[in-house]
Amino acid sequence: MDNVLVLFETNSAFQKELSGILSGYRVIFNESDDTSSIDAETAENIAIIFGSPEPDFLKSCKRLRWLQIPFAGANLYVGKVKETTMLTSATGAYGHAVSEHMAALTFELLKKLHLYRDAQNVARWQSRGMVRSIRNAVILVVGLGDIGSSYARIMKALGCYIIGVRRTTHVKPDYVDELLLPQEMDEAIPRADVVALSVPETKETKGLFSRARLAKIKKGAVIINSGRGSVIDTEALCDALESGALGGAALDVIDPEPLPADHRLWKLENAVITPHVAGGDHLQETTEYIMRLSLENASRFMQGKPLKSLIDFKTGYRIPED
Repeated sequence: MDNVLVLFETNSAFQKELSGILSGYRVIFNESDDTSSIDAETAENIAIIFGSPEPDFLKSCKRLRWLQIPFAGANLYVGKVKETTMLTSATGAYGHAVSEHMAALTFELLKKLHLYRDAQNVARWQSRGMVRSIRNAVILVVGLGDIGSSYARIMKALGCYIIGVRRTTHVKPDYVDELLLPQEMDEAIPRADVVALSVPETKETKGLFSRARLAKIKKGAVIINSGRGSVIDTEALCDALESGALGGAALDVIDPEPLPADHRLWKLENAVITPHVAGGDHLQETTEYIMRLSLENASRFMQGKPLKSLIDFKTGYRIPED
C-alpha cells in the first residue's frame, strides 16, 4: 500500500475526511515537517506529501506522485522534484493575512509609528515631525497575485492611487488605476510614495530591486517587501536607508533569513523588520484554507481531475485555472 504523509498540524475532522478520500492509501499524520522519524522503506513508498519537507528528503521518495505545499511560493521545490511529480501550492491562502500585515506596515512607516515605539522604549516624549497621509498616496504594487491584489484593494479603499505591475497582459481590475508590465515599471517607480513588493522568487525576480533600481525611487519614499527577500539587494537597501535616499523600509522577508544578529539593518531606525510572520499559521483563517484546499485537491487527485494551484516548473508560477 502506498503512503501519504501529512507534515502540518491538522484536526480530527480533517484527518477523518482526508483518510476517507484517500481510502486506498496509508495516511500518516506526522504533524510536523521533521521527517527524521520516517524510515527508508516508508519514505520510498510515499506517493503523496502534504507539507513542506526538506528538499533532500524527497530524494528518498522514489514513488512520489504529488507534493502539496502549504506556501504560496514554490521556489524551494522547483527543480528539486521530478517533473513527473505534480507540485501544487497554497495560492489563495495568504492574501488576507499578508495584505493586512502590509497595510499595517504602510501606516507604520508613513505615520512614523516605529519611531514613536523606539521613543517609548526610552521614555522619551518627543515629536518626530511631519507625517504623510495615506489618502492620495501613490502606491506601486509589484506583483498582483492573491497577496498583491488584496493589498491593492485595501489601499484603494483608503483613497490611494494604485499602479499595479504584473508579468502578463490582463484586463485592468477596478481597484487599480494603472496596470503595467514589468518592462514599464521603471517609468512608474519615481512617482511612487510607496513601493510594495509581493512577488515570488524566480529567475526573473531575484535581484529585481538592484542598487540601480532602488536609486530610481524618489527621495523619502518607502519600500515594503512581503514576497521573498531575494527580490531586494539588501546591502544596497541599507545604503539607501543610511543615506536618507529612502524614507523607510518595512521588511517581512529579508536576504538572508534569518537576518544575522550583527547585521547593520537591525540598527537602522528607518527600517521595520518582522521575521517572516505575515503569513504562515499566524491567522486561523489561513490554516483552515490550506486544509480545505488539501481536501479538495485530494478529491480531485482520486478522480483524475486537474489539481488547483498546480505549479508550472518552467515559470515557477501557478498555472492559470479555467
